[in-house]
Amino acid sequence: MLSKVLSFGLLGIEAYPVEIEVDVSAGLPAVTVVGMADTSVKESKERVKAAIKNSGFCWPDDRITINLAPSEIKKEGAAFDLPIALGVLAASRQVDAERLKNYHILGELSLDGSLRPIRGALPISMAVAAKQVKNLVIPYVNAREAIIIEDTNAWPLKTLKETVEFLHNPDLAQPFKMDLEELFRKNCRYDVDFAEVKGQYLAKRALEVAVSGGHNILMIGPPGSGKTMLAKRIPTILPELTLPEALEITKIHSVTGNMPFQKGLTATRPFRCPHHGISSSALIGGGNSSPQPGEISLAHQGVLFLDELPEFRRDCLEALRQPLEDSYIRISRATGSSVFPASFILTAALNPCPCGYLTDPQKPCRCNPGKIADYMAKISGPLLDRIDIHIELPPIRYKELVSPADAEPSAVIKMRVEAARAIQRERFRAEGIFCNARMTTRLIKKYCLLHEEAKELLKMAMTEMGLSARAYDKILRISRTIADLDEAETICAEHISEAVQYRSLDRRW
Repeated sequence: MLSKVLSFGLLGIEAYPVEIEVDVSAGLPAVTVVGMADTSVKESKERVKAAIKNSGFCWPDDRITINLAPSEIKKEGAAFDLPIALGVLAASRQVDAERLKNYHILGELSLDGSLRPIRGALPISMAVAAKQVKNLVIPYVNAREAIIIEDTNAWPLKTLKETVEFLHNPDLAQPFKMDLEELFRKNCRYDVDFAEVKGQYLAKRALEVAVSGGHNILMIGPPGSGKTMLAKRIPTILPELTLPEALEITKIHSVTGNMPFQKGLTATRPFRCPHHGISSSALIGGGNSSPQPGEISLAHQGVLFLDELPEFRRDCLEALRQPLEDSYIRISRATGSSVFPASFILTAALNPCPCGYLTDPQKPCRCNPGKIADYMAKISGPLLDRIDIHIELPPIRYKELVSPADAEPSAVIKMRVEAARAIQRERFRAEGIFCNARMTTRLIKKYCLLHEEAKELLKMAMTEMGLSARAYDKILRISRTIADLDEAETICAEHISEAVQYRSLDRRW
């Protein structure tokens, strides 16, 4: 007998429909899996056989052929275990095959018949919502992700036996429901705050400017100056996530298996801090067969922090250039290509020299000029072109550490950031961008209008400091953001003066 089960596979961060056909016919006992299945799918026959027996059902002693269509797309993962098991039971007349037509089914089986969680529950739920059959059967632990899409009816179950009972008596259960706004509100909390950071007032101001204008930032300072501590708190001053942004982030994390099942929805800005030994494919995305999102996509709508920037491999740093420019990354393989979103604020940190103490007034530097030059040369000019703000951090003084005064909390800084972002959204409504960091040369000429005093100051800075044309555009973008924080239409001399301070690598050491 032939049975058919509706399911879904994952290709990149999108779900595509898969129809699983199971044929049980007379012949020598054997199981054949066809339809471009990878090793994990082919191994499912052993898991399914054990799960069916341990759930109290009979495994047919016949020839079983399992086809996963469409056959031109490679199928990966163990999420097809449950639909294959139900297909076998339906083809051997232990389950009503007609009832399977009303559901899309996914789930990994344990040998005892219990259901394990799957990856990509959210994109699968989104895909189900666009189909005529809007019912989805999934493992119980994936329920919070699946119910985010209101048009999908999600039925979370715990075992194969429970799934069979549900198919025979669907009226005895109700689809899983949850208040989406309440879920969003419960998850919208950060564990850190800028109020915990003592001193480093200039660095905090530079981070506020960077976040307000969407500028990438590089922090330079000796060990222990607070670079990592500051970077971890950047998401707390980014504007609140909208629901569409939260869904996009959750979708990426769901596909990669980085989504905590108890949350169901990511309501905070991501902060990713990969080790400097990371490979290029792990950073930007890739894989041997089906492309997977990398760290830059996991940082989408948030912060990518690269600590000890010169220690990263050269090919990794150079691979960042295209996504920093385009806000997405295209991964191509022989079987096809996938596009992943990658809109993030790059925050990098490095020591001023190999030993780290070149700018420390208390500890002597042990590096000669050649070593320092080689160290800084590890960062290419094209990558630095995409970093607007360079800020030097001094060592934190004892007096600042023991000061009883409370530092400014993230909530207060965020209010100023959101006000500046609102100005930029209104300004660029017809330009196709949303922040000052994305301004082209044409837009800089149009929106960066200077007072006469500001023009003279910028001319003096360019001449005296030997700044390049690249630095000129960066200073104008940064000063436009500073003016927005002051709610000023025209850029004044004080805005230019502050912006020049944020280009430390353009100065002569």
